[in-house]
Amino acid sequence: MHAAIRSQEVNPGKLTHLFKKQFELCKVKPGETVAIVSDLGTRREYIQAAFAAADEIGADIYEMCVNMIPGWTKVGVPTIGKCKGTLDALLKCDMILIFHVPLFAKWLREVQQAGVRVQMIIDAPDDLEQLQSPPGLKEAVVHAGKVYEQATNVHVTSPHGTDLRYSRGEYPVMIQYGMADEPGRFDHWGVGLIHTFPNEGSASGKVVIMPGDIVILPYCRYVVDPIHLDIENGHVVSIEGGMDATLMREWLKRGEAFEGDRDPYALSHLGWGLNPQCRWDSIALYGDAPERSRAASRCFPGNFLFSTGPNSQGGGKRTTRGHYDVPMRDCTIELDGKVVVERGRLVDPKMIVPEAQRG
Repeated sequence: MHAAIRSQEVNPGKLTHLFKKQFELCKVKPGETVAIVSDLGTRREYIQAAFAAADEIGADIYEMCVNMIPGWTKVGVPTIGKCKGTLDALLKCDMILIFHVPLFAKWLREVQQAGVRVQMIIDAPDDLEQLQSPPGLKEAVVHAGKVYEQATNVHVTSPHGTDLRYSRGEYPVMIQYGMADEPGRFDHWGVGLIHTFPNEGSASGKVVIMPGDIVILPYCRYVVDPIHLDIENGHVVSIEGGMDATLMREWLKRGEAFEGDRDPYALSHLGWGLNPQCRWDSIALYGDAPERSRAASRCFPGNFLFSTGPNSQGGGKRTTRGHYDVPMRDCTIELDGKVVVERGRLVDPKMIVPEAQRG
């Protein structure tokens, strides 16, 4: 039984329309092959909607269900390739719809390198409708990515004591605007954000995570008491505070593969959100079920997305499961001395997208 603050608002009959629109955003054409990678927890109505939408477009579609239920807390677990022929099949299709998190898994890089588009869908029906990429989001995200790409030194501050510096350039800037519309592109329906991985060992300073900031992975909760982090040589070296600091310390400790493993404590992707459809208060409005908060809480405009752990998605060597994701409010982000986010507000007009009225 699912507990929820509000019942589903999207008429299930609209799902085919939503999936057809998403296919069109992803430039699915007649005669293309779409492979669904589902799992034992995937909503059956999503599969039915995808089949019906592909039929309307004239694309071929089939489902491959994996024998597990991967989640946010198991990033990097390979769901494809162990069964003979699964990877071979996916390398030959045009687009994959995947209903769990494939990030940091080796097979994902292989299919992307083969030019296969990968569209991740992990959010609730209401969010698929509300957060679907609005006009102008792609252009804003592409622009923000170029601005971030040109920067060498990044400085993040907040009135609460965050004072973090890192350099970038070793790893690519990764952009997500909610649709897998180009060969080899991975994207997540409902998001709008950019991030990169800091140069190895470059990050240093302090990060103060405040009440109202969100631990979106592995938990789905507002922070209730401050967490004080000291960062040295690209790694978190101390975690101080109350209950939230204890949760973070214990989780990263459990991510250690061996005594003294530092990988869970390394800084991972750092960037900011841009999707005007995403809301910071989504957890307060809709409850803390991860399905209601995965995109909404991650991508609200102007948040600084702080994380620790793996960097293999950007081409690095860390594949640790000790991953922590925290969208932070009230941060100012400077790129080579130029402010792009001020106290949690986007200041570059080309990064600001009007909210679309839906629902």
